[in-house]
This record gives sequence, structure tokens and C-alpha cells, in this order.
Amino acid sequence: MEYDSNNIFAKILRHEIPCNKIYEDDFALSFHDINPQAPVHVLVIPKGPYVSMTDFTRDASREEIDGLFRAIGAVVSKLNLEKDGYRILTNTGIHGGQEVPHLHFHIFAGKRLGRMLVN
Repeated sequence: MEYDSNNIFAKILRHEIPCNKIYEDDFALSFHDINPQAPVHVLVIPKGPYVSMTDFTRDASREEIDGLFRAIGAVVSKLNLEKDGYRILTNTGIHGGQEVPHLHFHIFAGKRLGRMLVN
């Protein structure tokens, strides 16, 4: 999957489309998902043009990598999710169910989430 600079997350990063922001710093942006799949469903995206963990870990600077994972931790803390737990998920490619060609992490919480995959 190639990076498409007109994907919805790129437009959100350029402030062309609004979002319900939770957290932002120099490396990442977090906002509420517009189609939540759990009581808490937020996204955390890097600010750089990365499609997957493969190109992110290959091409991003150490500061970008550290910044993205610190942002995930900051969002979890800000939303007080540690006590009851949460799930972090990223989808990659067609078989992984990736819909937007911009690396993003879903954070789900607020109820028992059950098994990850149904056999």
C-alpha cells in the first residue's frame, strides 16, 4: 500500500478536516474515532507519512518512534485506562483490514473486549 497524501488522516493533520482531539505533540496526534467500536475508541497517528509499522520502523527517526509510543502512553494516562485495561491494535494491508493508508493505532477500552480473533 502506497502512502496517499490525500488520505483522511493526512487531511486531519493538515487541519482540512476537524477531529475531536485528545492529545497532540510534535510527533503524534490522537483523536476519537468517528465510528467507535467500544465505549472508548481513540486513534493515535504519527505526524509523518507512514503507511505501516514496516516503513515507520525502517524510515522514521528515533525521535519519531519514541514520540509515537510516548504519545500512546500519554493518551492512556490522560483517559485513565490503566486500571480496567485497554487494547491497542494496528491493522496493516488488505489481510490486516487496513482502511486508511496512514499508520494508526486504535485504543479500545470501557468494557470487556473479549477474544481478539474468532476461530
